[in-house]
Amino acid sequence: MGIFASGAVLDRVKKQEKIVEMFDEIAETYDLANRVLSFGIDVQWRKKGCDLAYEILGKERISRIADVATGTGDLLLHWRDRARRKGIEVEEFVGIDPSRGMLEVARKKVDFARFIEGKAQELPLEDESTEIISISYGIRNVVDRVEALEEFHRALKPGGIVVILEFTKRERGNFAAPLVDLYMKRILPAVGGLVSKNYAAYRYLPDSIEEFLTTEMLSRELERSGLALRYVKPFSMGISTLFVAQKA
Repeated sequence: MGIFASGAVLDRVKKQEKIVEMFDEIAETYDLANRVLSFGIDVQWRKKGCDLAYEILGKERISRIADVATGTGDLLLHWRDRARRKGIEVEEFVGIDPSRGMLEVARKKVDFARFIEGKAQELPLEDESTEIISISYGIRNVVDRVEALEEFHRALKPGGIVVILEFTKRERGNFAAPLVDLYMKRILPAVGGLVSKNYAAYRYLPDSIEEFLTTEMLSRELERSGLALRYVKPFSMGISTLFVAQKA
């Protein structure tokens, strides 16, 4: 049994390393591809997640917000800007990502945050040290997802908030399924590949969604990790889902 367990662990490690390498390769064109592929709508989804977290947390002063799988730091910009609009003071913004390529872009783009190379399943954060943890379009790429959710719970202060934006697997029978399938399996890989010059990376995206969880399944995993759901909403015919959960 030990041999098989070790082999399974090794396979997960190799898979995670390949995913990180892929993001290193597309880091420079990642933001442009996101805007083109989502028609800019993803910006509104991110703002919605920030606003809900601030509203539920209900604090005028926050010691730390950590954005996991931060990529180029896009969501950190929204955390800062939405806090300013609401008169909320945030002492520290932290971006965490295993991709050095992504962090290189993030450090040039976001000058107010501290960036750390690290994994979602091994967060470089102290116990109960953070009020808000976010991860946008990254939890699907974490091979040890359950361990990552447990890490979120560990690092959050009591009453802390987790915000997850993710492409979730759609339930069968949705009337819009054929249209969504056409976009995700044909148009998205072609356009993403053209923008990034990396067709394999954008062929990976629809495949990873098909292998991922439904909204209901991810909701259950969050609750099993000790995070109570406060808000769940699908966007754009169920392509993307926003989850907001809170630690007791």
